[in-house]
Amino acid sequence: MKKSTLHILKYGLLLYIILITGTASLAQEKIVVASAAKPVVKEEPIITAGDRAEASLIKANEEEESDEPKLTFSGSIDTYFHTSFNTTNNYYGGAYAPSTSFSDLKGFSLGMVNLIATYSGDRAGFTADVVLGPRGQAAVFGTASGQAIINQAFVFYKFSDKVTLNLGQFNTFVGYEVISPTVNFHYSTSYLFSWGPFNHTGARLDFALNNGIVAKLAVMNPTDIVEFNPVNTYTLGAQIGKTSDAGGIWFNFLYGDQDGTLDKDVASVGDASAGKLFQADVTLGYNLSSKFYLGFNASTQSTAPGEEVDANGVIVASGGKASSFYGFAVYPKITLTEKFAIGARAEYFAVTNNHLDIFGLSEESGDGNVIEFTVSGNYKVGGLTFIPEVRIDKTSEKSFTYGTEAKDIMPSFTMAAVYKF
Repeated sequence: MKKSTLHILKYGLLLYIILITGTASLAQEKIVVASAAKPVVKEEPIITAGDRAEASLIKANEEEESDEPKLTFSGSIDTYFHTSFNTTNNYYGGAYAPSTSFSDLKGFSLGMVNLIATYSGDRAGFTADVVLGPRGQAAVFGTASGQAIINQAFVFYKFSDKVTLNLGQFNTFVGYEVISPTVNFHYSTSYLFSWGPFNHTGARLDFALNNGIVAKLAVMNPTDIVEFNPVNTYTLGAQIGKTSDAGGIWFNFLYGDQDGTLDKDVASVGDASAGKLFQADVTLGYNLSSKFYLGFNASTQSTAPGEEVDANGVIVASGGKASSFYGFAVYPKITLTEKFAIGARAEYFAVTNNHLDIFGLSEESGDGNVIEFTVSGNYKVGGLTFIPEVRIDKTSEKSFTYGTEAKDIMPSFTMAAVYKF
């Protein structure tokens, strides 16, 4: 990408955020809360990435005055229309969509049916979260059986009001966006979300401490390997956060080998295994006024060199350097009425040393980047939300094709309908 073009995009994004910040004080309606913040006027649990099912359990416990268990059902259905104006993606199987998850099918398309059951007693309970449809299958891709219908399936036990143990499969706590379209403001998803973890299976301790301090500690299978652990390595996870009535900030970490190590008894010449993965992530979301919300996510993920089988059949350390991605996204939103809000996502995402083959990279260095800008509206009618969305993706190399011409930019439009019950 030329420096002049990059400067124009950066200044344009900055000007957009300044303009909507200045206009936020003009509105006078009640607040409508975005994905990662706690409502100012509603007494509900904070919902961050990976906490949606847990929040419903907490709410059920608060509403239940007796010690008798309570069974609750919820879920959603979503569908959409998508076009990229005849521009195809050379690095995403020729799809008419950028290299991000879910809303990537051409024309009128299905998202998923999401059915959630929570059974909550005084100290113990479970969540059973089932997904059907293309979005669900894309979210639960790491299944050995190929069923790909279980989004979450975990039990919990409350040692106290401050410490809860979760065992099973649960959505990741890393990042800003989530799998469910009912929680995200935008229907399409970011690169940071799409190429980070989706799901984990393991044991996790949740801590709700004084003064809004929250934390998590987890031992899990490699990310997105959900039914069992075929590679015999484990991933450690951690979170520390500070919450308030206006919102919160969360620091998230993952560390572990994602594909196991080579076995000398079965490995053959040419086999290779990656080294340990480390990811650090910060997510925040705050209501800066009764009408203006601002969210932010920054993340970096790196994978160390691993091992390989040389020409003599000996397992040796791989040469080279670590590969990585890093990026950030800003999420401003203005609530105009009780039924309608408009928001944007401005994202920068970069790859180094061929870490991901999702858009064009430099042949010399294996580096590349993309700038993505999305504007969406949310119009709510009861449990139904209409989401019109305009998006532009611009890559550092020519990653797309329009007709027979190579392009570094892809425009797209999506109109989604999401019903939550």
